[in-house]
Amino acid sequence: MAMGHTVRLVPAQHVKAFVRGNKNDHNDALAICEAAQRPGIHFVPVKSPAQQDMQMLHRIRSQHVAQNTVLANQIRAYLRENGIIMPKMIRSLLQEVPIILADAENGLTDTARELIQHLYSELLHVRQQIKLFDQKLKHIISTDSAAQRLMSIPGIGPLVASALYSAIGNGQQFKNGRQLAAWLGLTPGHHSSAEKTITLGMTKRGDAYLRTLLIHGARTVIRWLGRNDNGLTRWLQALVARRGKQKATVALANKIARIAWVVLTREETYRASKACRIAA
Repeated sequence: MAMGHTVRLVPAQHVKAFVRGNKNDHNDALAICEAAQRPGIHFVPVKSPAQQDMQMLHRIRSQHVAQNTVLANQIRAYLRENGIIMPKMIRSLLQEVPIILADAENGLTDTARELIQHLYSELLHVRQQIKLFDQKLKHIISTDSAAQRLMSIPGIGPLVASALYSAIGNGQQFKNGRQLAAWLGLTPGHHSSAEKTITLGMTKRGDAYLRTLLIHGARTVIRWLGRNDNGLTRWLQALVARRGKQKATVALANKIARIAWVVLTREETYRASKACRIAA
């Protein structure tokens, strides 16, 4: 780019279909050239160093969240093997494990106490690291105007706003909000043959991490449904009554993605009165 060239990144899954013969640099180059000339290819925008840093922070945080779950399940399983049943809530686990380790009459051997104490200390360390990552993300987006605009949308907090902005930037690579929702796998798939079309569930294509965050954000909005009275709330209440909470959650995540595209591309702040009209 510094030398005046226009850089285009071709998605690897689109290139794979054009690879012929064995895997080598020559065949890969031919496949890239062929895929780049095909109509309808959505090129991957070049990310800024700030976006790359934010994505790296999200990936490391996600790894720690998964490790937190693994450690909690290990502690719960080992205690169950020794006849001690723990509740499923992580808060109860954190409170009761020190009490269990201090109880000399519960039948745990010294080795079991030492190993469970090791897992518990590691769990506390991982949770502390997650808190530090969350604070880092909040500090980064506190000075980013685009992320602040995204946070004005219901269901989008610091975590979702930073993940979405680091992935798509200003969103100009998408023609409209529906393309963004389809890229995230939040649109229904379909199977067509002749004049027969069957509508399937959501495609689940694209970034699974980002899609999961949007669905969690939508679920939070539905949980607190009824506290506000606007067009989006009334639309959502009718949808929940008609289709149930699970399908309404996915539909709301789709709508949040569309609204986010408008907020980013038009550099506007979310307005509840226009939410349904903008996202249509």
